[in-house]
Amino acid sequence: MADNAEGVPRVISAQEWRDGELIWDYHQMHHELRPCSAGIGLGSHDLGVASHTVDLYRQGLFPVMVFTGGNSPTTKARFPRGEAVHYREHALELGVPEGAVLVEPKAANTGQNAVFSRQVLAEAGLVPESVLVVCKPYEERRSYATFKKMWPEVEVVCASEPVGLTEYAEGIGDAKLVIDMLVGALQRLMEYPKQGFTIPQDVPEDVAAAFKRLADSGFDSRLLPR
Repeated sequence: MADNAEGVPRVISAQEWRDGELIWDYHQMHHELRPCSAGIGLGSHDLGVASHTVDLYRQGLFPVMVFTGGNSPTTKARFPRGEAVHYREHALELGVPEGAVLVEPKAANTGQNAVFSRQVLAEAGLVPESVLVVCKPYEERRSYATFKKMWPEVEVVCASEPVGLTEYAEGIGDAKLVIDMLVGALQRLMEYPKQGFTIPQDVPEDVAAAFKRLADSGFDSRLLPR
């Protein structure tokens, strides 16, 4: 758990966990998986995204995958050659044929993930009718809203590693940070349509109330700058 200003680990209350679980569930699209023209693994700090993309490929859900992402301040040390490059290397280590893995190494945000992945597929002679976007569990809805804005002609199905909030937080090793990320992702989902980055998503009242409680309680390290 992240330390507070006095260096004492933050204890997550039962209500905060309930709010986190509510937002976690909202972020997931709960799409029924089906075969798509291509899979797109969104780069991040989480190598589990690459592993799950490979799992879905092995299930026959797409014939080719694109790993997309350059670097961010939070991934440069972990993936010095870029997120997509390391994802590709991981997929090859897991036995995926080289010809089934394309790399888009420049994207710095989800909008660029969509636009640049479309370009990479087009350069490979592929114009997909549908894409299966694989991302972190709490980024499904924003990824969907972004891809539908930036690539409206393609059908978008979203997937993520099937884990719950508690298991995911234990894997990260910092429950406070994970809830911060849930809160930050939800804020972007609410604010980005106004900026033309995503299509609007309905936010239920109980989810919006959970967001406010958590943000007001100090789960704010991933909020947009004011």
